[in-house]
Parts: sequence; C-alpha cells; structure tokens
Amino acid sequence: QVQLVESGGGLVQGGGSLRLSCAASGRTFSSYAMGWFRQAPGKEREFVSAIRRSGGVTLYADSVKGRFTISRDAAKNTVYLQMNSLKPEDTAVYYCAAGGVFSGRKLDYGSWGQGTQVTVSS
Repeated sequence: QVQLVESGGGLVQGGGSLRLSCAASGRTFSSYAMGWFRQAPGKEREFVSAIRRSGGVTLYADSVKGRFTISRDAAKNTVYLQMNSLKPEDTAVYYCAAGGVFSGRKLDYGSWGQGTQVTVSS
C-alpha cells in the first residue's frame, strides 16, 4: 500500500481559492489512480475528482466541475486539487485516495490519507 498525507486545507472566504496537496510515499505512485473525496458533517463521504495513472484523463463531480482542477506530479509523488470559486457548501474534510481503478467509487480506492479540513465562510 501507499501512504498518503494531505495538506493545504484551511479557512477561506466564499469565492476564494485553495490548493490541496497529497504526498505519496513509495516508488509506485505512478501505478495508482488518484482521487479526492470529501465528507461534510453528518454526510457520507463523496467523490470530488480523480486522475488516471498517466495523468491524461480526469473525472469530476458535477458540483465541482469548472471550479476544481486535479493534477499530479510524478517526480514529486504528489497529487493536487486546485479549488477556485469556493462556496460554503464546499466545506468538508477532504481526503486523498489511491487505487487500482480509475473511477469515482470509494470502493475502488484502497489507500486513504487522514484528511485536511476546508472551511469556506459566506
């Protein structure tokens, strides 16, 4: 398995931006599809975005399409989530995940980070 550590969360005003980072340990980073999920208080963890192993194909939830951008840097073993035009409903703990299948399904991801809090004020 790969170990994942997220960073970059924080408090931001509505309309603002944040960039989340997820650093992966190990030499097999390029073997994994990477995803971002989020969980708001009292809600289930939901898919946000994913990127294929090669980095050439991405997937987004409808709620973030056009505002969020996922990318990966193989040299740094890191995946990013650039979040623009943030809304209060984006407030959640954001989790990075690694898996063998490129998808938006939680069950396809076997390694998870501890999460980073994103809070968007109105």
